[in-house]
Amino acid sequence: MSDQDLNERNDDQTEGGAPSGLIGASDPDSPTDPSDTYDGLHGDVVDTIVDAIEADNVQILRELVAPLHFSDAADLIERLSPEQRKTLLEATSDVLDADLFAELDETVRDEVVDIVGLDAVAEVVAELETDDAVEIVDELEDHEQQKVLDAIPAAERTLIEEGLSFEEDTAGRLMQRAVMTVPQFWSVGETIDFMREIAEQDEWETPNVFYDIVVVDPRHKPVGTIPLSTLLQHKRPVPVSDIMHERMKLIPVDMDQEEVAFLFRQRDLVSAPVVGDEGRLVGMITIDDVVDIIDEEAEEDILALGGVREDDLYSATLDTTKQRFSWLFVNLLTAILASVVIGFFQGTIEQVVALAVLMPIVASMGGNAGTQTLTVAVRALATKELTATNALRQIGKEILVGGVNGVVFAVLMGGVAWAWFASPEIGLVIAMAMIVNMIVAGLFGAIIPIALDRRGIDPAVASSVFLTTVTDVVGFLVFLGLGAVFLL
Repeated sequence: MSDQDLNERNDDQTEGGAPSGLIGASDPDSPTDPSDTYDGLHGDVVDTIVDAIEADNVQILRELVAPLHFSDAADLIERLSPEQRKTLLEATSDVLDADLFAELDETVRDEVVDIVGLDAVAEVVAELETDDAVEIVDELEDHEQQKVLDAIPAAERTLIEEGLSFEEDTAGRLMQRAVMTVPQFWSVGETIDFMREIAEQDEWETPNVFYDIVVVDPRHKPVGTIPLSTLLQHKRPVPVSDIMHERMKLIPVDMDQEEVAFLFRQRDLVSAPVVGDEGRLVGMITIDDVVDIIDEEAEEDILALGGVREDDLYSATLDTTKQRFSWLFVNLLTAILASVVIGFFQGTIEQVVALAVLMPIVASMGGNAGTQTLTVAVRALATKELTATNALRQIGKEILVGGVNGVVFAVLMGGVAWAWFASPEIGLVIAMAMIVNMIVAGLFGAIIPIALDRRGIDPAVASSVFLTTVTDVVGFLVFLGLGAVFLL
């Protein structure tokens, strides 16, 4: 596409100098138009940007990318090929928001770091909230970390190094260090004046966005919180101690991030103070970070159930192959075990060929029924809805569900097998085997994740392998065993 064509295409999409299809490019003072509601990064905008990249039209590229929200810019970078990313970043790095680094997939972020260089990464880190800065620095190699940390001011460097000292996947890594705090003897007016004053200073210790003010005692221990809405609803002379919420939820710095997410969901929190061993305030966790954690933990569970350790969408082919090999190897071993069971009944299968035809149906139905139970159980454990109090009741329910479904499908498949092979005995065998395997699937689909969770093993990682083995072995054993009894 020529530069002229690109300019014409850009003119068609532009009104008042901004691409009309871009998220965040509309006039903030204009009335809200229902057609402007968020629906993701438009494909035609991406196509136009790709065309500009291939035409090496830097001017149009900058005009298209500059108005993008940082999350949409991150989506755009992830969609491009490595060569296109390099061209885009070299042309637009100075107009991109630093926050997009925190939104990038880890694999893509590594590529971006290599493209822009460590000096640019240091500038980005200096602009981010401490929690995002710690996340980015933590993913760098040791020598790269040191170079980035040396390039930023001492105050910021100290906070990041303190953040890196906390264990991964804990509240300490999740929190932002900058917290809006006031002493308990201040008034509403003094608090408002203080917030206005520090907003003009634009210092690192000042949070860019916050929802609650933490009231602290002289030892810097939280004694209460004040939502901004509550602060603004009271007159200036009112003491903050009169309006603060004393029944706040304090989060230990070493609390696991899953527990943090659960707490936010259970208590409908927007933010919560984080305290160290001595109860002193060390940071604040906000809902935007918790949403990311909820999404991350759900993604991990889904991937683990599929035998995938991590999201490998952007990984190299060889890396993806290596990551998936281990679970495929485990599945191979379980498949061999099921084949051994089948081998015990080789003579039966040779005499009654119909058993070989119908055998996969029993195992498949049991596996699918077990997976349904397993998925519900793993999710309930993750959300703490399945506990020791109701575990037996839920196991009993799944056995009953498996039995009822087993009877229904036994009648259906038994009739089909009878008509197919003109043998009521074959219909009876597959019907009985299906009932048994569906009950077993419901039983073990609930028991396996509960047992693994009790032993401190992530049920999302190992449950599917054990369940598949049980349903395959039991299905084949019962079906072929009944076949040997009734058909020979």
